[in-house]
Amino acid sequence: MSRERQAVAAAFQFLTRLPVKAELDFSPELLKRSASYYPLVGVVIGIIVWGFASITTMVLPPLPCAILTLAIWVWLTGGLHLDGWMDAADALFSYRSRERMLEIMKDSRVGAMGVIACVLLLMLKAALLYTVLAERNVSGLLLLPMVWSRWFMVHAMKRWPKARNDDGLAARFADMSGGRVGLALFWAVVVTLGAAAGQYILAGVATVTEESGNLSLAGSHLQMLLSYAESLPIWITFVLLPLLAYGVGTFTANRINHRLGGLTGDIYGALNELLETVLLLLIVILYGL
Repeated sequence: MSRERQAVAAAFQFLTRLPVKAELDFSPELLKRSASYYPLVGVVIGIIVWGFASITTMVLPPLPCAILTLAIWVWLTGGLHLDGWMDAADALFSYRSRERMLEIMKDSRVGAMGVIACVLLLMLKAALLYTVLAERNVSGLLLLPMVWSRWFMVHAMKRWPKARNDDGLAARFADMSGGRVGLALFWAVVVTLGAAAGQYILAGVATVTEESGNLSLAGSHLQMLLSYAESLPIWITFVLLPLLAYGVGTFTANRINHRLGGLTGDIYGALNELLETVLLLLIVILYGL
């Protein structure tokens, strides 16, 4: 197996429960190479989650469908990022010293703030899923929260120092090359452009199919062009989501870095959960508008 194929397999084995069969030595070097493919992991998770949602909405009302979809979403990641979210909440909301907060995150036990933060996050995600499914607005746009949240984790590994220099998961990603972060950005952009183009074309086709009926070939082409122009906000939306991920992620990471003197593996997971939820919230708001 080539080095890059090993990196792809490592990314899926590390971030998901998907049955990727490969015997790998999760060395720091392999982990850093695998980070380049985190956005692709997000794409696969998104396709499975929204594919499951689309199927279950055919036989179930939106609310139970949303809860089952969320359960699949959590299962696919093995609760990896949720664990980081809870540990980060326990530490950051303890308002203790830096050293004590780092100790709290290393503790395998979950405290009250971690449980509360987890429950509130899952409730919000379930509500957002319900809104999307109730409106039957499942589209390529919904892949982006899972893609850009994972890109930002890679960006954070390079951009901010490690809170623990001697141990911990984050230390295994130390000294990641800019090329690896750039490759992760490349995949995220490719997915975004592909999803936007697909959504743009489908919007035009749907409009022509619905409104033009038996128009002549020339008339159909004209209507298609008009429908493309009308769906221009689709492109704005696809640009806005990555910008929001970068802005919210940077603001949050800066605040945490100020308190902890760096980031940890738990913080990376917490950032992923935060950005997934924030971007999904933005999509729901845009649907409403």
